[in-house]
Amino acid sequence: MVKYCVLMYQIGRGSFLISLDAKMLSLSLLSNHLKGSVESRMSITVTGKRQQVLIGEGGLQSLLNSIKDKDPDRVSVGLANSLDTIAELELLQAPGLSFLLPGQYLKYPRLAGRGTVEFTIEKGDGSTFSQAAGAEPKDQATIQVVIDGYSAPLTAGNFAKLVLDGAYDGVKLNTVNQAILSANEEKSNGYSVPLELMPSGQFEPLYKTKLSIQDGELPVLPLSVYGAVAMAHSDISEEDSSPFQFFFYLYDKRNAGLGGLSFDEGQFSVFGYTTVGRDVLPQIKTGDIIRSAKLVEGQDRLILPNEN
Repeated sequence: MVKYCVLMYQIGRGSFLISLDAKMLSLSLLSNHLKGSVESRMSITVTGKRQQVLIGEGGLQSLLNSIKDKDPDRVSVGLANSLDTIAELELLQAPGLSFLLPGQYLKYPRLAGRGTVEFTIEKGDGSTFSQAAGAEPKDQATIQVVIDGYSAPLTAGNFAKLVLDGAYDGVKLNTVNQAILSANEEKSNGYSVPLELMPSGQFEPLYKTKLSIQDGELPVLPLSVYGAVAMAHSDISEEDSSPFQFFFYLYDKRNAGLGGLSFDEGQFSVFGYTTVGRDVLPQIKTGDIIRSAKLVEGQDRLILPNEN
């Protein structure tokens, strides 16, 4: 099956939505976009990273070769490697947020950068997760998610605090249409933060406002990626996110609209993506349990409100 990937990446005054499909691919667009992204973010202090992205092993040149060879598996790996390095460049050049949050939202936790959350998932019925070829099946599996405070600081911040508080340990999961939803725990200490979406081409998020995909409004963090992580809506208003309930989105091109975008694109606060354990997601069933959730990276970027 041909793999499909939607990449949203913002540079300078604009951004591009790149749909990678082995059957329909504009090599010149992808090449110009990635090279432009890299060049625009380089500085003398990060020359080594620059060379790594452009000509290093697994860098841009390898990615372009994979595209030329029409190898979708290598394209996916190459994209991930290039974007990981670009993310490191961003951290070197932008250690904090590049915009000021509205004053009324400073009462919420916020993540000024990126973080990594590691989930340990356990089967609820005593069965096992299948592993890579030759490996023994196990009753637990690991999933890692990179959460993005650059584009969704309040949503990622609230989630990071909940993880630190152990709020998701022992929580059951439910599978619904194209999503894996955490059980809603009313006893949680999370914040009902406003819907938070950063449109492409903008430099700060919009709050309490959905995007109109039909009018060409596209989010920097798209939902239309397999393993995207987003908050559910609040029970009270769709202008706010749930203080606790989140979901893994299982994007399926066959159920997408025109342009390959999810029908729910621009409607939820997306704040991260599954980077490890994507093969585990389709094996999760209703009743499986989050045995533990840990913030393994990014705690130093989490800013908690002064509650005194």
